[in-house]
Amino acid sequence: MGEIIQLDQIPVSTLKPGAYFEFNTKLARSSLPTNLQRVLIYGQRLATGMTPALTTVDVFNDKDAAVYFGAGSIAHRMVINAIEANPNAQIAVIAVDDAAASQAAQGEVEITAAATGRGILKFFVGPESVDVAIETDMPAADMAAATAAAINANVELPVTATATAGKIKVEAKHKGEAGNQIKLAAVVRYSTGATNTITAQLAGGLADPDLRPAYAAAFGSSYEIRVCPFATQEALLAFRDHLEELGSPLEQRDAIGVAGFPGTLAAATTVASAVNSSIITLAWYNKSKRTTGEIAAGYAAVMAGEEHPARPLNYLEIQGLDIIAQEDYPGRKEQENALHNGVTPLIVGPGNRVQIVRAISTYLVDAQNIPDDSSLDITVFRTLHYFRKACRQAVALRFPRELLSEKTPPKVRTLLLQISYQCEDLEILQNIDQYKDRLVVQKHPQNKGMAVASIPAPIVHGMHVFAGRIDLYV
Repeated sequence: MGEIIQLDQIPVSTLKPGAYFEFNTKLARSSLPTNLQRVLIYGQRLATGMTPALTTVDVFNDKDAAVYFGAGSIAHRMVINAIEANPNAQIAVIAVDDAAASQAAQGEVEITAAATGRGILKFFVGPESVDVAIETDMPAADMAAATAAAINANVELPVTATATAGKIKVEAKHKGEAGNQIKLAAVVRYSTGATNTITAQLAGGLADPDLRPAYAAAFGSSYEIRVCPFATQEALLAFRDHLEELGSPLEQRDAIGVAGFPGTLAAATTVASAVNSSIITLAWYNKSKRTTGEIAAGYAAVMAGEEHPARPLNYLEIQGLDIIAQEDYPGRKEQENALHNGVTPLIVGPGNRVQIVRAISTYLVDAQNIPDDSSLDITVFRTLHYFRKACRQAVALRFPRELLSEKTPPKVRTLLLQISYQCEDLEILQNIDQYKDRLVVQKHPQNKGMAVASIPAPIVHGMHVFAGRIDLYV
């Protein structure tokens, strides 16, 4: 006799005559799960935001983000960059308030002389600018006052301004160290062709807020890509702890962490080596006028647009980032140095398009401090995350209330092998025939209610390098 048909809803002891049918949906799904990539942004909110701190909310456009978190807030500006990079990305945000003991970054640009002709004053806050018309002999104080008014009128900017006797005093809307990244420039262009430029950078910002309350508040949610607004060693180590806890075998809410870095390569590699994580990727964009959070949000949104977990992100464009000065372009040697040190370089490609060179993790060495390139590319753990999801979903759907007899491990093994072959068909895994004998499912000898499995995952890597030799024959 073959396997006894199992009934879940019709009691075998039923005696009343009749034809009874129940529905079995455990066998309905034989395909792999989809791999929708949702983005969760952690950020800072302003007091003008309507959404309370530590509340996760879906965001569909930047106008809503301004209402939810305050116009010009870090959370709002990260959403702007994410949507510009990928308008179709599914984005949610959870924000925190400024730290109570923090200080706001400040900066000052002084206009020292009256206008010598008709022209325009462009005042840059990061990569964005406001324009002020100037007339011949216009006093410096009037130019400063008009500029401060224009800055304050553009509520999407991350700063506010005041003017006193030709000095334009600018302060970050948020308190914290993140404001120190904001660069200023006043460029006066006259109709005669003369140009004067004054530059400055905000400074004095202290104490970014602790994001751990936001991590705790969003812990029960599932997002495949999570974005940190800060790129300090302290912030990213806490971010790493959060992601590792989320992705632990008992939680299984796998996520890739994304951060950005506009500083020097030396500083970026220092941070990356300290983090040393297979599930965090740090995008370095040399001397960008965008902040760490804005770079990270754009990078994450582009990553979310690629649902195949193993496909490389090489040379995908990140729209919305500023075009750095040509003298700041990292050369090939610098890009190689970045890739060998856990940093993902961004470059300005043809047509002034900002591109990902190669998306790698910050993982460099194992627990014994031995160099280890097993998870160099961020696609390694994106692939493992997907394969775990496929296996978990298949087992949960097929065996929701299964008995654990000697017949059970072979049935589970057959299902897992089927999932492996399906992943091979999609070029997520490879060489399953070669590894299938290593797929073992057995009853645990100590826990009588537990089945355990060893599941090989020979992942597919991206083709990042092609080298050919051209032989001359004469």
